Amino acid sequence: MTQARSRVLWQQELAGAFTAVEALLDFLGIPAAGRAGVLAQASDFRLLVPRGFAELMRRGDPHDPLLRQVLPLRAESAAADGFGTDPVGELAACTDGGLLRKYHGRALLIATGGCAVHCRYCFRRHFPYATLPARGALDAALAELAAATDVHELILSGGDPLLLDDHALADLLGRVAGMAHLRRIRVHSRLPIVLPSRVTPALGRLLAAQPQRCVLVIHANHPAELGAAAADALAALGEAGVTLLNQSVLLRGVNDDADCLTALSERLFDCGVLPYYLHQLDPVAGAAHFAVDDARARTLATALRSRLPGYLTPLLVRELPGAGSKLPLL
Repeated sequence: MTQARSRVLWQQELAGAFTAVEALLDFLGIPAAGRAGVLAQASDFRLLVPRGFAELMRRGDPHDPLLRQVLPLRAESAAADGFGTDPVGELAACTDGGLLRKYHGRALLIATGGCAVHCRYCFRRHFPYATLPARGALDAALAELAAATDVHELILSGGDPLLLDDHALADLLGRVAGMAHLRRIRVHSRLPIVLPSRVTPALGRLLAAQPQRCVLVIHANHPAELGAAAADALAALGEAGVTLLNQSVLLRGVNDDADCLTALSERLFDCGVLPYYLHQLDPVAGAAHFAVDDARARTLATALRSRLPGYLTPLLVRELPGAGSKLPLL
């Protein structure tokens, strides 16, 4: 299969994603009685779910943990103390050039505002992407990065940076390839999970050819997300020499269960991925119904430490505005 053909396939798949709640629920065979009184009537944060990801959901189950992550509910409109539109203080960390500088030795570039799936708990669901520099106006950010010799790791985030096609991604990576002070490129992406067709041989070669070591941090919250297609995509990336890590968010009604989290770590390792972080929910407006209290979170973390070897035990953390690192919840 040619690179152009592969590129068309994943873009076509994304174009066919579910964008209407009724169409998704009809596809899943969820009866009308299961919809009344709980669905959001309208939302600025629209539904977006690739069909391949929807196919992993349980038919007829309105409480399926994958569905819960993407289904707009009326609970999103309820005000909650401490939940706001900039939950981790990113706007204050934005530089004039468009980089995010929060932690020593690292800089984050929002490569695109687009995603392949809209997760209802997303900490950037209110982020002002429209104010970011256009794709053709990255010169200021990259010039700032080139001059920041104290930065040793560039983090590509979004949105989802793998939503860039191979040409655009190659252009971006090529522009940082000669920055000798950069040791690593870290890419944060949910696409290998929700749109695994994006992982083509060409993408693997592109990441493998980068002079800086590439680390790909995926985002899976539940073992059911790691179906056969995602496993194949992750295996291909591992074979290309990409280091694979996973970060999860602790979500009420999705994965707040020791058996589920244990199974997730085991399934990740089967797919060649090491667990990295288990995040306490960032307090973003519209997501309070996903929150798990700290006492419960610590109990779950203790259970994982007793069941799993250290290398399969994600670190339970919280991010606070202005903090110099993510903070472990011990």
